[in-house]
Amino acid sequence: MTLKLHCFGESGHSYKVALALNVAGLDWEPVHIDFFRGGSRTPEYLANVNEMGEAPVLVDGDLKLSQSGVILDYLSEKTGRFGGETPEERREVLRWVLWDNHKMSSQAGVTRFLTNFLSPEKRNDDVIAFCQGRMMAALKVLDGHMTERDWIAGRDVTNADFSCCSYLFYDESFGFDRKAYPNIDRWLDRIADLPGWRHPYDLMPRAFPGAA
Repeated sequence: MTLKLHCFGESGHSYKVALALNVAGLDWEPVHIDFFRGGSRTPEYLANVNEMGEAPVLVDGDLKLSQSGVILDYLSEKTGRFGGETPEERREVLRWVLWDNHKMSSQAGVTRFLTNFLSPEKRNDDVIAFCQGRMMAALKVLDGHMTERDWIAGRDVTNADFSCCSYLFYDESFGFDRKAYPNIDRWLDRIADLPGWRHPYDLMPRAFPGAA
């Protein structure tokens, strides 16, 4: 049965799941959310897809899951991959997924939205600088952790890698310079070499008005 992922290309949280699905070689298809025109906030979406009004949402038969970390964990249950090989690794994977959602993806996502998708007259330079500062602090932690490591939480790629890498593959400018973080740069190259890796806009249709 084909898994369905309610998502849109600009969503880094959706990309975490789309990338895991693709690297795992699962049969899946994107279900486009017209996010920038309020597609995730319609009564129908809130009632039938996700009461939180967010993306992504994975549908596997009668099962419906939201929140990227939960979905990644479910995919590990389904495939036996990416969740850590031992109880200690599993806890380490979870530690980094939770850290990413709170410390890095949250800041990167907001910063990227403010600098690229919010109309220029509504942008606040002080807010953007604050968010970039918090994002860079998180990037420094990750870059230090990746010193002499290939993967974040194990001997091979895990959900920790899928979670933490997501926003860092986007091309829009939002204050992240790969070359300023050499360990992250090498790690991203390793992820991009995985069979099944695709750029987020190649895995999911874009939602921003006028986007190609």
